[in-house]
Amino acid sequence: MDVTYYDCPAGGEIESVPIGRPIQNIRAHIMKDGRDLPVGETGELCLAGVGLARGYLNNPDLTRERFTAHPVIPDERIYHTGDLARWLPDGNIEYLGREDHQVKIRGLRIELGEIENTIRKIPGVADCVVVTRKYSESIVLIVAYLVARGQIDLAALKGHLRRFLPEYMVPAYFQLIAAVPLSGNGKADRNALPEPAFRPKGP
Repeated sequence: MDVTYYDCPAGGEIESVPIGRPIQNIRAHIMKDGRDLPVGETGELCLAGVGLARGYLNNPDLTRERFTAHPVIPDERIYHTGDLARWLPDGNIEYLGREDHQVKIRGLRIELGEIENTIRKIPGVADCVVVTRKYSESIVLIVAYLVARGQIDLAALKGHLRRFLPEYMVPAYFQLIAAVPLSGNGKADRNALPEPAFRPKGP
């Protein structure tokens, strides 16, 4: 089902391609804690409109979970996609990853997809996958696997990320890989990533 479109410009370079704007008769909401979010804030992408399905076939539990009433707008039925996104100033929507890729480290909520998107915008990075590695109850680190287009200065990359991400979201370790392993449905297979060469020291 197509729910958004993006009108690609005829010329010039695009740092990242957004998923665009809702198509006719579809409404998009970026929501968090039961409220619609303003431009720039990250939340869950929810959809509404005449194109919405009635639910999942033969799966009433998932239907009740994913299809709900909008908490504020009367008679608005929404579908919770589980995708993290944000409105851009030009009215397009930027996809940031999956909600189930949110993690908590030392009580801080971290969106791995937001880290990945920030890294992908850096020149010299072709692709990346960000995961967490748990070494002990007290040591949980963010690790970024990078596919580089050529030589890349990892120290400079880390410094660059500190300009756009809070310190607790900057990966502790970067590992270069030849390609991101893919699952059968073409998505990044995080379980197939190699163990990092880095091993943290104990507390």
